Amino acid sequence: MTDASFKDGREAPLNLGAEDADDLQVIATLAQDAVFPVTEMTWRPSERRFALLLNRFRWEDKEAASRRGRAFERVQAVLVFDSVLSVASQGIDRSDKDMILSLLSVAFEPAEDGSGQMLLTLAGDGAIRLSVEAIDVTLKDVTRPYKAPSGHAPHHPE
Repeated sequence: MTDASFKDGREAPLNLGAEDADDLQVIATLAQDAVFPVTEMTWRPSERRFALLLNRFRWEDKEAASRRGRAFERVQAVLVFDSVLSVASQGIDRSDKDMILSLLSVAFEPAEDGSGQMLLTLAGDGAIRLSVEAIDVTLKDVTRPYKAPSGHAPHHPE
């Protein structure tokens, strides 16, 4: 008997949760280079929830797409932060309803008691800072994958 490998798995929508820094790193990696209209950000103070409807690049499929010579894909996904106490942003013009934002990274800056700041860094010097009681994040795909409009994988020069 052998252990299962990644190639044995079936393709399925992601539905991941993060409750610590290691979990958050996985979600941050999968959400990197996601794009979304400024209108797809929602802050619900009474529920202590901040959510984004993203068009994320399917990083988990990049190598297989390259090997098989098929198109790179994106998928719509919901990125939800719970236990949020406050939200602040900079470099984002919420009145520009046509503005498209690109998520570069998600990081957590802990405080001594487990609470802290979630920092969402956006392309073009934009940022969103969430004050949170704890790391409580979910990433869930909500549509079928579709061909990436650019036809290319995002690239970050080193």
